[in-house]
Amino acid sequence: MAITRLRIATRKSPLALWQAEYVRDQLLGLHPGLHIELVPMSTQGDKILDVPLAKVGGKGLFVKELENGLLEGDADIAVHSIKDVPMEFPPGLHMPVVCRREDPRDAFVSRQYQRFDLLAQGARVGTSSLRRQCQLLEARPDLRLVSLRGNVGTRLGKLDSGECDAIILAAAGLNRLGLSHEIAEILDTAVSLPAVGQGAIGIECRLQDPAVEALIAALNHRDSQIQVAAERAFNRRLEGGCQVPIAGFAEFSENLLFMRGLVGTPDGKTMLRASISGKIQDAEELGQVLAEDLLNQGAGKILKEISTYG
Repeated sequence: MAITRLRIATRKSPLALWQAEYVRDQLLGLHPGLHIELVPMSTQGDKILDVPLAKVGGKGLFVKELENGLLEGDADIAVHSIKDVPMEFPPGLHMPVVCRREDPRDAFVSRQYQRFDLLAQGARVGTSSLRRQCQLLEARPDLRLVSLRGNVGTRLGKLDSGECDAIILAAAGLNRLGLSHEIAEILDTAVSLPAVGQGAIGIECRLQDPAVEALIAALNHRDSQIQVAAERAFNRRLEGGCQVPIAGFAEFSENLLFMRGLVGTPDGKTMLRASISGKIQDAEELGQVLAEDLLNQGAGKILKEISTYG
């Protein structure tokens, strides 16, 4: 029986709503008679704004409530920023669709400085990410890092109020919200390697729901799905979440998949790096082998210490 109504679980932040509306609009273009309802939900990560995520601990801070909505039948699909999605799904759920990836890189935003390398000695840089923190401090140990939580607008407000001299945000989020003009510089991946899945939107649904899967299948972007599969396999092997200093980025190089990975200490004094390339069809295996390389270098010890960080 054809589906006539679809409910999309989403967080309430402007960026999350943009992503849900993007998926809604894409689906309406494919299925004009479909009635789509957004089901906004508040997650634990949205509610705890006065503590760095690394100190909150736990996985799924931005997705658990949405997943519960799927399992309890309150929604038919959930739209996520893939970098927020834990490596393992609850029984009965999966993520069959990865939409076309936006720019996965980090953006340097400042009112005073046009480039990261022009920051003054001891400048205050806002970020809530241990991944960004360790890379920034490796490049510039003199920087003072300021914990930055809240949605994109809140973070830009802290820049305007003078709490920070610069902030680091995902370029994808700024682009999607029509705020590309805020970007002073897109950071090269050699300076700030992106988070696993950054810039990609995933659609999660119930396993035993073939009608819904058929409905959303056309939104899957194969190349983005391959990149994300490699990166998530890498992160899964490291047993990492999105609140740890792990970076993993896969990209296509001719007919191969090239991937880089990084694990660091929050102070940026120890940084482990590795890279690998191989056949595109071996994406997940490449991610796992890359993780093994870092584990052999001592990444497991760093990550175990990070689990009690703060």
